[in-house]
Amino acid sequence: MNVQGKIIVVTGAASGIGRALVRRFALEGAAAVVCADRDGDGARAVADELVAKHGAKLRAVGERVDVAVESDVAGLVERTEKNVGPIDLFVSNAGIFVMGGAEVPNDDWERIWSINVLAHVYAARALVPRMLARGGGYLLNTASAAGLLTQIGSAPYAVTKHAAVAFGEWLSITHGSQGLKVSLLCPQAVRTPMIAGVEEGGVAGVDGVAEPDDVAQAVIEGLADERFLILPHPEVREYFQRKGADYERWIRGMRRLQERFSNQGG
Repeated sequence: MNVQGKIIVVTGAASGIGRALVRRFALEGAAAVVCADRDGDGARAVADELVAKHGAKLRAVGERVDVAVESDVAGLVERTEKNVGPIDLFVSNAGIFVMGGAEVPNDDWERIWSINVLAHVYAARALVPRMLARGGGYLLNTASAAGLLTQIGSAPYAVTKHAAVAFGEWLSITHGSQGLKVSLLCPQAVRTPMIAGVEEGGVAGVDGVAEPDDVAQAVIEGLADERFLILPHPEVREYFQRKGADYERWIRGMRRLQERFSNQGG
């Protein structure tokens, strides 16, 4: 996909990866960008910035949307298709991180499940029938390298990102021959508010912390090639291949990594 002239929706657009994506889509000549975020003021500020920079060449809209609420996601799709036009690319990007294991309270498990997994389901439920009816469309879901590998120190994040990858796989397998295109964005650490205070000292930063603009560049390249996996950290592909080639060895290696960071207190 070339994003020039396309109508694009991005959730989690007020900061981090989402903000970098809408800025890059605008630079690449998108016709319209809808910036959605639970931080409605932040989303509108990003949209206003895009209008100020690109003027009449771009339509930019900012909306407050809580992706954990299905009616919010469905409303976002309905309003965009009615007021802006048919959505060419929907980027389900919003996500959260929760530290801990099985002891994490149910409310936190349910919240991260709603945002990191069900938000993708809500978007697909609202959009896939529309896209298939008009011959196709594109879904880009932000998962994580944690969805292909795991997340040291966070069971909720590892579990929900694995589920996000599984849902993306299912969508691509089930609807790919009907014109639906699906990509999964699976970075390691990115310099966003999610990793504030950890950054290079954390386990996710072993291979370096990517800048949001670098992730946006990887997305443009991945969309152009229509790759299922978009990996801003190329090391992830090798790790994933090692995992598949010898799962037992990979588990042992991850235990050593866990011990290393436990000893460092990171």
